[in-house]
Amino acid sequence: MSAKKMVYLQPIPIRIWHWVNAFGIITLIVSGAQIRFPEAISILGSYKTAIQVHNVAGLVVAVFLAFWVIYYKMVRNSLDNIYIPNEEDLKHGIVRQLLYYCFWYFIGRPSPFHASPDAKFNPMQKAAYLVVMFILVPLVVVTGILLMNVTPLRVLILMSGGIKIIDTLHFLVACSLFAFLFTHVYLATLGATPLAYFKPMIFGWEEVEDHDAEHEETHDGDPNGTEYRPVRHYPEYSTKATNHGA
Repeated sequence: MSAKKMVYLQPIPIRIWHWVNAFGIITLIVSGAQIRFPEAISILGSYKTAIQVHNVAGLVVAVFLAFWVIYYKMVRNSLDNIYIPNEEDLKHGIVRQLLYYCFWYFIGRPSPFHASPDAKFNPMQKAAYLVVMFILVPLVVVTGILLMNVTPLRVLILMSGGIKIIDTLHFLVACSLFAFLFTHVYLATLGATPLAYFKPMIFGWEEVEDHDAEHEETHDGDPNGTEYRPVRHYPEYSTKATNHGA
């Protein structure tokens, strides 16, 4: 039986940001759908109410986006390490993780990635969150602010191509975030249990297999290390091995 250990992955500020952001985006989706299709959707009552709710939710998401950046960049100083794929991620990690999601998971193979406080996301997550958090969310926030302030920001809107361009871009990016939401929730169910990856965002702690201990046992009994190992346990992908071979 594999050894288990508890890892503190999600500190309180990040858990607060995550759930505020999640409910904020869901509110934006619902209110935005009513604004876009007022004749078919009337969940929030009047059209005016939908606009007001949409604007408030957008401002909340924008404020907490700034909070997220400040916390990870200035308080934890780990934004780049957690969210930007490194060389190994790009060369091998993304493909290996894709194979896991598409094939290995369904035949019981372990994930090639194991989270730690300094490396929370696998290579595919890093690539996805890089696009979502650094491109899509800022873009939907900026276009939303322009649409909220058409008169005072008229010059900027015209410089950006006009109100129709801004509105279309805002809608398309929002649709992309809507699609990402479903993917995000689905992949979050691919843990040891369907709720395993949800618990850290509620309690902060995640129970994981102690692969470092398993790795030591494997190499004590098998010098060739033929058993399946996480990415970081492949010596052929290590920087030292590459430099030594050169």
